[in-house]
Amino acid sequence: MKRFFGYLVAAAMVLTGFSACTVDEESDDDGDYGAGYRAAKSDSSMTAEKVFEYMPAPGQFINEGFDVTTMAAACSYAEGRLAQQYYVSLGGWGGYIVVGFDHSIPNKSGYDLRIRSNAIDNSSEPGIVWVMQDSNGNGFPDDTWYELAGSGYGTDKRRANYSVTYYRPSSTGQPVEWRDVDGTEGEIDYIAAEHTQDYYYPAWIAEDSYTLSGVLLESNNVQLEGGLWSNRPYEWGYADNKSSVDYMTDGSNKFDIDRAVKANGAAAELKYIDFVKVQTGTNAKSGPLGENSTEVMSFVDMHFVK
Repeated sequence: MKRFFGYLVAAAMVLTGFSACTVDEESDDDGDYGAGYRAAKSDSSMTAEKVFEYMPAPGQFINEGFDVTTMAAACSYAEGRLAQQYYVSLGGWGGYIVVGFDHSIPNKSGYDLRIRSNAIDNSSEPGIVWVMQDSNGNGFPDDTWYELAGSGYGTDKRRANYSVTYYRPSSTGQPVEWRDVDGTEGEIDYIAAEHTQDYYYPAWIAEDSYTLSGVLLESNNVQLEGGLWSNRPYEWGYADNKSSVDYMTDGSNKFDIDRAVKANGAAAELKYIDFVKVQTGTNAKSGPLGENSTEVMSFVDMHFVK
């Protein structure tokens, strides 16, 4: 949640245009990406326009200003937000969104993908980025996900195979209780002064509980002198993370497909990708600011040329 010093920073959410070419773009393309590669066409979009899954964890933005009861409707809501470059909140730890491009993004030298968010000074909420190649060619994200290794990869700040179960509140205006794989229990706080929708539990989930799984990052939030909170960034490699290495002036973080790794840590050596997933990486809350929740605003192919 971006309310550092107690206010929403609307400036981080303003609409900005993207240029068709970037400084990281290469002009040469030998086209040797394999049979499944889908080259961009004249009517292709440089941004991801299709949301295949929107499965946030509970959070103070969930159900706020939109009323949906199915996954399809939730995906349409997220698509509309991304089309306008408005933030889409992924809620607390483990919440995620899956998007797809209408063409393949080639793996060239340097950065290939950028993801815009609303990260600001003292308020980074790092999201882990996963990528997928449409290996079976069916147009759906049902192949293998590969994590893009960030600065926390290979350190004691990263834990794989983590999971959290969230439980529907018994009545309106109540916090959302959770329990993780270790048996640790906690709550997504209900912040009545800021977000007054009945529930922070996603309305399109019919079950009374659901479990999210993935990678846990160590929390970087700290309470400052005077009681204010700061959510500090990771060095590089995550969405919604005001890094000094890969954060751009337009509010995007940029990513290199070469960072994709297999589950055993070996390089995935992908020639291109078709789908991207971002997942909230930390399980933390910052006092009255509430849960740490990754937000995304757009996904852009950095090699796109119209």
